[in-house]
Amino acid sequence: MNRREFLQVLAAASAAGMGLSHSPRAAAQAAQAFYDTPAFGNVHFLHFTDCHAQLLPIYYREPSVNLGFGQAAGRAPHLVGEHLLRAYGIAPGSAQAHAFTCLDFAQAAEQYGQVGGFAHLATLIKRLKASRPGALLLDGGDTWQGSGTALWTRGQDMVDACLLLGVDMMTAHWEFTLGAERVQEVLEKDLKGKVDFLAQNVETSDFGDAVFAPYSMREMNGVSLAVIGQAFPYTPIANPRYMVPDWTFGIQEQRLQETIDEVRAKGAQAVVLLSHNGMDVDLKLASRVRGLDAILGGHTHDGVPAPVAVPNAGGKTLVTNAGSNGKFLGVLDFDVRDGKVADFRYTLMPVFARYLPADPAMQALVERIRAPYAKQLAQPLATTEETLYRRGNFNGTFDQVILDALMQVKGAEIAFSPGFRWGTSLLPGQVITMEHVLNQTAITYPHTTVTQMSGATLKTILEDVADNLFNPDPYYQQGGDMVRVGGLQYSVDPAGAAGARIGDMRLGDAPVQADKQYKVAGWAPVAEGASGEPVWDVVAAYLRDRKTIAQVRPNQPEVKGAAGNQGLM
Repeated sequence: MNRREFLQVLAAASAAGMGLSHSPRAAAQAAQAFYDTPAFGNVHFLHFTDCHAQLLPIYYREPSVNLGFGQAAGRAPHLVGEHLLRAYGIAPGSAQAHAFTCLDFAQAAEQYGQVGGFAHLATLIKRLKASRPGALLLDGGDTWQGSGTALWTRGQDMVDACLLLGVDMMTAHWEFTLGAERVQEVLEKDLKGKVDFLAQNVETSDFGDAVFAPYSMREMNGVSLAVIGQAFPYTPIANPRYMVPDWTFGIQEQRLQETIDEVRAKGAQAVVLLSHNGMDVDLKLASRVRGLDAILGGHTHDGVPAPVAVPNAGGKTLVTNAGSNGKFLGVLDFDVRDGKVADFRYTLMPVFARYLPADPAMQALVERIRAPYAKQLAQPLATTEETLYRRGNFNGTFDQVILDALMQVKGAEIAFSPGFRWGTSLLPGQVITMEHVLNQTAITYPHTTVTQMSGATLKTILEDVADNLFNPDPYYQQGGDMVRVGGLQYSVDPAGAAGARIGDMRLGDAPVQADKQYKVAGWAPVAEGASGEPVWDVVAAYLRDRKTIAQVRPNQPEVKGAAGNQGLM
């Protein structure tokens, strides 16, 4: 299914009542027609990524701020809201408009229901595999982290769920924050002979030996194919180095080219990269290596309706990114003839839980996994009158709740919270439970900190993160969004020079002074040996005290030079 056909099907589904609460039968019929997507060709890949341990259906708000500058301006993935709808010809108010944008989010979420959930994803995968002999299910990573149960079981809940789901191959990022020993334990005890754990760009720091298999070759319907793995290149920078002390990462572009050449020499007629680089990095990478038919990408949580065809010395490479939280399933079909890919169809399918019945076996497993923790997860903490969300370049309402909690509970005048992209959303009127808090904070280094910092240090931190996010060379963008800031106001010029993007720093009405000390609260320190109380306890205490969360206004910087930017609503 090409982009036009995909959008036509979704538009027809919306017109026929898909998701309209007043016509559930018509909606179910339209959804059935949509999810029974006909197969194409002879090589088939199903791809999900960045589910962040969300076993149950959830709400997830797409960003209203995803800025792109220079070559990235006005192109995927830096399109939000109406800009994205226009670029892909999506009708406002439709099911796909809700899936791919945050427009009218709360109202549309009530209308179309929750997304994702492994039991519903399992149903969709089984339907698609029934018409696609030999189809491979690829997991793009960030799977074993992001929930209370994943934290408490050290990722075992997700390993078991992915085995039942039928994952064939995976790569990784947040998996490494469970520690190198735990990753190796899972590979040996659970995945061996069942799931290929692929990463061509990870090697030992002493002798440069490969830690994981770089690729996997299979035959499907008479066609030889290869899947190459690309783990997150900046794991030891974005996350604690001490958790993977003996491994090196990096993009490893030259080694990737050598690996592509190797599998082609072995007879691979179709070659894809299962990547956790992030889409901007993948777009640059696709322009510089030859021989890849497609990159199935993750990390940046971008739900991109259609692939970007990137020209390079060997022809063109399709670059995709399949969203997050189990909200989407990418379906890539190749027609391979005469030893090469002759044509393709790609669909990024929203997983509307309301219209996909739960797979009984997966539902039973999820219930067994959650049963020992159900009481703890269900603890009510407060009620929200606001839509709570995280995703966005600078801040979100749930991020602001975390910042407010840090400042109040820790008695700090400024708070920093990491620019994590993972974290689910809540609708107005929902009870905030301990599970919701853990969906925003469940990591293996959750300690809170209180530090005295000079104004000069504050500026240096903000400049470093801004360069990470807005460096014009994607290879220097090391993951994540801008650090979330509470109490401190500032301006940012994303197109400015390194070290000169941040200005107008103020605390209330007073300018921040370079030589003055300020009390700053934070969490998720990457240095070893931290011992502060876990951030989820701080946030839970704040919510219990407040009881109702209302009038949350994210502390957003003044963004300079962004007028007319299609990554800004």
